[in-house]
Amino acid sequence: MTDNAIASIAQSLRQAEAGRVPISPIAPLLPERSLDAAYAVQEANTRAALAAGRRLVGRKIGLTSVAVQRQLGVDQPDYGMLFADMEVQDGDTIPAGTLLQPKVEAEIAFVIGASLPRTDPTSTEILDAIEWVVPALEIVDSRIADWKISIHDTIADNASSGRYVLGGPAQRIDGLDLRLAGMVLERNGDPTSFGAGMACLGHPLHAVRWLASVMAKRGHPLAAGDIVLSGALGPMVAASPGDRFTAHVNGLGSVSVRFG
Repeated sequence: MTDNAIASIAQSLRQAEAGRVPISPIAPLLPERSLDAAYAVQEANTRAALAAGRRLVGRKIGLTSVAVQRQLGVDQPDYGMLFADMEVQDGDTIPAGTLLQPKVEAEIAFVIGASLPRTDPTSTEILDAIEWVVPALEIVDSRIADWKISIHDTIADNASSGRYVLGGPAQRIDGLDLRLAGMVLERNGDPTSFGAGMACLGHPLHAVRWLASVMAKRGHPLAAGDIVLSGALGPMVAASPGDRFTAHVNGLGSVSVRFG
């Protein structure tokens, strides 16, 4: 794709977010089966965000469910950027009209304590680099109308990111069995989504290792202080105005958010 074509698609996504008006799928505008072109659009919007003064604080991993990968015809996760202004404090309210068509999923988040520059990190290196583990909510959102997305749409659209919430208490990873950590996501007090750590590529650390490798290959390795949302532990749930969501992750704690 030409730089002008990439810039045009990237701008249409920024305008959709700014105007709160979703657009038609952009996959038809990208070369067929070209994930690199989709990531080029995402990178263009990342550069635009940084130029506008936004601060990059981490990454999110998407498509960590094997079942969802099969639905989209892919065999790997994807990733997007986390900016400081996307964070919502635990228990706070997201103002009405902030997002287009939000959905909520419960995850395990990691705070990286040391850089991961290798393209083939070992499991031990991943463990040593993790400083804190916390429960999290990711509020996914799509600038594509009616969530009619392909893998190309979601990658270009910053992995369908919206907001994120970190819960607590922050814990060291030693002694935590994240693979078997059970999760319950409640909407207005009613359990609506269930899962466990194994739903995230078999283990949330597998997702972190995948991300560390990919980011190192792309020349943007994970660094100390980065936040990593490792992927959904269970099905996402659509959010409506007035809804309150609380996720409980066994062994980690809880995290909540409300929609104005």
